[in-house]
Amino acid sequence: MTPIDTTQQELVRKLVNAVEGEVRFGEHDRGLYATDASIYQQTPLGVVVPASPEDAVRAVAFCREHRLPMLPRGGGTSLAGQCTAEAVVIDVSASCCEVLELDTVRRRCRVEPGITIDDLNDLLRPAGLCFAPDPSTARQANVGGAIGNNAAGVHSILYGRTSENVAGIDACLSTGERVRLEAGAAARDPVAARLTERVVDVVRRHERPIRERFPRTLRRSAGYQLDVILDQLDRSGGRAESVDLSPLLCGSEGTLAFTLGAELILRQTPRARGLAVIAFDDLDRAIDAVVPLLELGPAGVELLDDLIIELARGNIEQRRNVELLPAPAGASVRAVLYVEFFGSEAPEVEASLEAVRQAFGDAWVQTTTDGREMARAWALRKAGEPLLHAIPGHRKPLGFVEDNAVPPERLGAFVRGFRSIVEREGTRASFYAHASVGVLHVRPLLDLRSTEDRAAMHRIAEAVAELARSLGGVMSGEHGDGKARGPLLEAHFGPELMEAFGEVKRAFDPLGLLNPGNIVAPRELESISSGVRVNPSGAPVAVPVPDTYFDYSDQTDFAHAVEMCNGAGVCRKKAGGTMCPSYMALLDERHSTRGRGNALRLAITGQLGTGAAGGSVWRDPDTLETLELCLSCKACKAECPSNVDVARLKSEYLAQGYRDAGRVPLQARAFGRVHRINRLASLAPGVANWLNGLGAVKAWNERVLGVDRRRSIPRYARPLRKRWGADARWLDRDAPVVVLLADTFTMHNEPEIGLAARRVLEAFGYRVRLESATDMGRAPISVGLLDEAIADADRQLGRWGGLIADGAIAGFVVCEPSCLSAIKDDWLSLRCRTPLDVRRRLAERSYLVEQFLEARWDDHPRRPEFGPVPGRLLLHGHCHQKALWGAESSAALLCRLFGDRVEVLDAGCCGMAGSFGYASDRYELSMAIGELALLPAVRRAGQDDVVVAPGTSCRHQIHDGTGRTAVHPVELLGSVLGAK
Repeated sequence: MTPIDTTQQELVRKLVNAVEGEVRFGEHDRGLYATDASIYQQTPLGVVVPASPEDAVRAVAFCREHRLPMLPRGGGTSLAGQCTAEAVVIDVSASCCEVLELDTVRRRCRVEPGITIDDLNDLLRPAGLCFAPDPSTARQANVGGAIGNNAAGVHSILYGRTSENVAGIDACLSTGERVRLEAGAAARDPVAARLTERVVDVVRRHERPIRERFPRTLRRSAGYQLDVILDQLDRSGGRAESVDLSPLLCGSEGTLAFTLGAELILRQTPRARGLAVIAFDDLDRAIDAVVPLLELGPAGVELLDDLIIELARGNIEQRRNVELLPAPAGASVRAVLYVEFFGSEAPEVEASLEAVRQAFGDAWVQTTTDGREMARAWALRKAGEPLLHAIPGHRKPLGFVEDNAVPPERLGAFVRGFRSIVEREGTRASFYAHASVGVLHVRPLLDLRSTEDRAAMHRIAEAVAELARSLGGVMSGEHGDGKARGPLLEAHFGPELMEAFGEVKRAFDPLGLLNPGNIVAPRELESISSGVRVNPSGAPVAVPVPDTYFDYSDQTDFAHAVEMCNGAGVCRKKAGGTMCPSYMALLDERHSTRGRGNALRLAITGQLGTGAAGGSVWRDPDTLETLELCLSCKACKAECPSNVDVARLKSEYLAQGYRDAGRVPLQARAFGRVHRINRLASLAPGVANWLNGLGAVKAWNERVLGVDRRRSIPRYARPLRKRWGADARWLDRDAPVVVLLADTFTMHNEPEIGLAARRVLEAFGYRVRLESATDMGRAPISVGLLDEAIADADRQLGRWGGLIADGAIAGFVVCEPSCLSAIKDDWLSLRCRTPLDVRRRLAERSYLVEQFLEARWDDHPRRPEFGPVPGRLLLHGHCHQKALWGAESSAALLCRLFGDRVEVLDAGCCGMAGSFGYASDRYELSMAIGELALLPAVRRAGQDDVVVAPGTSCRHQIHDGTGRTAVHPVELLGSVLGAK
């Protein structure tokens, strides 16, 4: 990592005594904030997480006094590198998230800067109002960041950018002065008056180049918005006192002032909306269709090319959303347009959708007014940028010319010109766009480790910026200038306006402490390829190539897997889905998927130093501490558009560390060998249960193994194999055979689930063959005992070899989702001795019991009857299940049998996650994760409602957290089998 001035570092340490919030100055924490969603990496001096906006003011005051540069930061989702700097990062995203005031009559609200756009809109929804800017990162982008970047989004053709949706901004200058910038502020506040006078003077002296050089596109985010100030003067007849400076802060990238809060203009949510998705067999035809579509008055028109669509097909989460796209018979889809319509009534929207169908033909158009379907379609569009980072190979989609804006009628000419530039450099690019406002996001594929590709990067940047300017556009449409486009500003605006920007900067920030190096005084063109992640200090960093336990060919190789996180921060959400449970509970960057991805990348590439770990990159103490709170829930594997699989990387890192150290910690050995413990305890289950209830045993477990005494221990039972009995005589001897792979939890802890599975499968006409299994390596994989997991997999696969090869067997079924996920996911990438085709054959034929029954519904030998259930069935899916197959893998059969009585809880992770919730140092977090959604939902359940959970950990957490007993789906089915 970049060396930091020791004097500055000592000052940062003293910040601890100046603020109420948290100050972080360790190498590890600074590394986590060295990147944003861009290609850049620059180590900050330290990080302040203020307790409140007032605390942020105290941090600013300290930095001003000691001349420390500052970087205001929210979600860190910026794409041009403007959230990376050698400065004190002040992160408002964790504690400055309140809505201070809501006026539904005036349609205004006052908020703190750390609240995310989607969280704000979730609160506004009952009032029928919304904050209109909706960038693709709205779930993780903070309002303060939206102001700094002048965020816009899909519907800016109707609502404009953030600057058109802000009524006032409360800010702190680097001088320590506080000011509220809004209409009329200059008449009330001497600070606002002084700033207004100086800005108006700059604008008046540079009126001519402002009129000539600033683009008139709807979307523009280059330089400072001097054109908006000039427009205000024009409208007011030149009266300076009427000028509102708040739009000037929008798009200023934190270089002018620190945003402490804002008054936002709210819009009424549309009463009716509909979406048309149009397929095209040629990208140019899609572009040419934009202007005619604008004549229909859409709320937004978005473009995706075929590269993003194909990448989405390979993403667990997004492949489900690709199904919503049109698929004309025999045609090759090269691009799609999303065309959304708003209306006051449904017939108005239906008429617009019909006009699209008439214009392009039913085969090429898919329309919907269903809210869930539209949300799924938009999820695919929002995933466009991070999806690109799953592209294999050394050339990556680089964000340095991804933000051009041109008049929509010139979009076709721009695309053709851009394609010519890229092809001339011997590469390709992906195209996606806010087509309705002429903003095109294009990412050429280049390798920043290659001298030739870096030179090509410079040529492409210069040529594309000139192309945009020649067509009446600009190189920064909405993502800002930052490090990627700052060097191109003077070529666009000229030296006179660059000096004007400098004068504005000095008026607000005379000491030059706020986000230095951005917008004003940019560096040379070649700087756009320096300070990037692959060579942050000028020398390329390399990922070592160890003898890995997992095969990473599905992610190109181990090095590519380590570097796959692009920093988009999709994991930094507080609700919806499962990723990332510990971040949702703690709101700490360190414990987000992005934080862990960065920590692993920095540690493995040796950027965190290795002194404390005896010279090993695999035993960095801070990285191990960061990984400690990863639940290995696999949600990132599905919900991260870049397919970052932190669970796999965590296991690999732990295993490499054990091998390097030559020893495995006691707790890991105990937690990783749960099957051995279960098998031993089930020899005398009564004795084992009695011992586990003793206070002395609980105290010993806590002291020696780190098992929290507040956590109940699963009860042991007489093993399932001893209760199995003979085959059902009434079944036809030729009945198809299903193999029940009885995992250790079903075998030794809850054999009644295995017996229920047998009853249900036999009722459907199957003979059930019992095969004893372990936990399929689930526990050892989770704690990094990968040698043991591989050996266990090979033993079991060897025992089942004949069955796997037997094509007459109808299928293999498992009761526990986490064990099935080992078979269908981990076993396919672990470096087992058993041939991969054998493992794949087993994986393809393995199901949850209820999943098997639904998948083969039309082919069962029998179709039994099931009685009614007394209340609702509240289904909580296991994390691995939701990540790999979706909760519908259990819900589909229940819905078939019990209809609308089934409710799938949107409850994220239960917080137990196998051994995670047992540990004393994780117990509180485990329960906090459960309290986010699942446990309150269970407490709200009625007396007749049945809580259904396929996962043993989930049932355990529900019991410990609510005292309520959850049942496995097959237990439920067995209880009403044949009932009237």
